[in-house]
Amino acid sequence: MKIGELSVSSSTPVETIRFYEREGLLPAPARTQGNFRIYESSHLERLQMIRHCRSLDMSLDEVRVLLRFRDDPGAACGDVNALLDSHISQVDERIKELHLLQNQLQDLRKRCGEERTAQHCGILAGLNERLQILPG
Repeated sequence: MKIGELSVSSSTPVETIRFYEREGLLPAPARTQGNFRIYESSHLERLQMIRHCRSLDMSLDEVRVLLRFRDDPGAACGDVNALLDSHISQVDERIKELHLLQNQLQDLRKRCGEERTAQHCGILAGLNERLQILPG
């Protein structure tokens, strides 16, 4: 299949497919005599795995490691487990950061319960107060 067909089949933009090729995540396809890329079902399967990993917010480096293991089915998967454990820890940390962000936003929102002029807006005043205590 040509790159456009792979794009449609995988719901992946052509530029993203080319990016994954440049990054070495997707192997270079064979080419026709007219120099068109010809992809096989193995490209589609690999691209779907890459996209699934990315939908789990895995970095390109994490995806790269997982693909290496996928390409070596006889390898022990302890490092795969460790990679996923590390990723879970990163997600946990980000959830904590997002909860903190949510609390800060809710605190700001409570400063302005009714419509006022911008000059008397509690949210804007709260943002301004925060600016005054930040270093730099």
